[in-house]
Amino acid sequence: MTTLFEQKTQRPLADRLRPQSIDEVVGQDHLLSPDAPLGRMMKTGQVSSFILWGPPGCGKTTIARLFAHVTDLYFEPLSAVFSGVADLRRIFEEAKKRRQVGQRTLLFVDEIHRFNRSQQDGFLPYVEDGTVILVGATTENPSFELNGALLSRCKVFVLKPLDAEGLKKIYQKAVEVCPRLSLTEEAQEYLIGLADGDGRYFINMIEAIEQYAPEETLDVKELSKIVQKRLPLYDKDREGHYNLISALHKSLRGSDVDAALYWAARMVEGGEDIRYIFRRLTRFAYEDVGMADPNAAVQAGLAWKAYERMGSPEGDLALAQLVVYLATAPKSIGVYKAWNSARKTAKETGSLMPPMTILNAPTRLMEQLGYGEDYQYDPETEDGFSGQNYFPEQMGRRYFYRPVERGFEREIRKRLDYWENLRKKKCPKK
Repeated sequence: MTTLFEQKTQRPLADRLRPQSIDEVVGQDHLLSPDAPLGRMMKTGQVSSFILWGPPGCGKTTIARLFAHVTDLYFEPLSAVFSGVADLRRIFEEAKKRRQVGQRTLLFVDEIHRFNRSQQDGFLPYVEDGTVILVGATTENPSFELNGALLSRCKVFVLKPLDAEGLKKIYQKAVEVCPRLSLTEEAQEYLIGLADGDGRYFINMIEAIEQYAPEETLDVKELSKIVQKRLPLYDKDREGHYNLISALHKSLRGSDVDAALYWAARMVEGGEDIRYIFRRLTRFAYEDVGMADPNAAVQAGLAWKAYERMGSPEGDLALAQLVVYLATAPKSIGVYKAWNSARKTAKETGSLMPPMTILNAPTRLMEQLGYGEDYQYDPETEDGFSGQNYFPEQMGRRYFYRPVERGFEREIRKRLDYWENLRKKKCPKK
């Protein structure tokens, strides 16, 4: 029953729009439809613990609450941010008492990744013996943030950001409860774009419009005075950091200049340390472009230095130009593979001496022992190439660097082939 004081205080819009049934949840049909994983659980009543992994504002808490209602489970919400061991003990004890009278408990832990490893371990016995059905909600990758033991006992369901269709349904429902809400078609699309898939942020913007807008239809210009774009979803020390740099790296490697520019811009807009971006781009210049275009490494160094001198926003173009250069450059991992192969061989043969021929003989004894004997000074030979052996005699010749037929490495390949032919003529047994 609503009290007199509650009648005078209008409930938050998010509460007024909260779905009252599973059918009203938008954007997650891949999990909630009758043939989907959670849909089947609710239909059969055969429930098990699971993790809801998705971005903010996609409905994790609402789904958990409605799931408990449909499956006749007692809903026990808990925030990992504001709770500790004492809260967990109390909840587990109460869940045991309910179990004795035939009432099961769904323990919903919001931001479950905030619990440390030992706290997560504390869930295990109660999940295993069925004291609680654990439903955890997280915005972070469970593979990185949750204990393996806990993760092995829970299914992981991935929620999607709300698409335009889902956000439009929320808007249409908001119109029914907000009589002052009136936007042009263009303003509606603009508002949906501002939300960036976050349903909670979308509802908060609608509430701001309801509170401050005049009783007239708003266009994009008037709407932009009331609401602002949601900040990019990007945690520099969490998975978003690694996902975006991976996307940038793969786009560069795939020579997709437009995608590379997009992901670089996403990192900049998200507040990524610009030095980190330049460091990764410089690494890319050496690892993925390599000798196919040696100038890529030069461009990386110059762009980084230019940015340090100019700062942002002037230096942003140096970053953009480097991204374009690397994306459009010919690619080769010849040097990268050669170095890894050489290091592997060095570990395996680290005790072998160089051939006596190429060793200096600074003392008479060393000279008598044959140090430097028969060494040929390549620049003085007829071809500028002696073909003598530089590997340990016990190893024999090895081939690490294999340039590709792209960019500057095509020319390098010609040189190596030329020298190999000379080597075979001059030293047929080498």
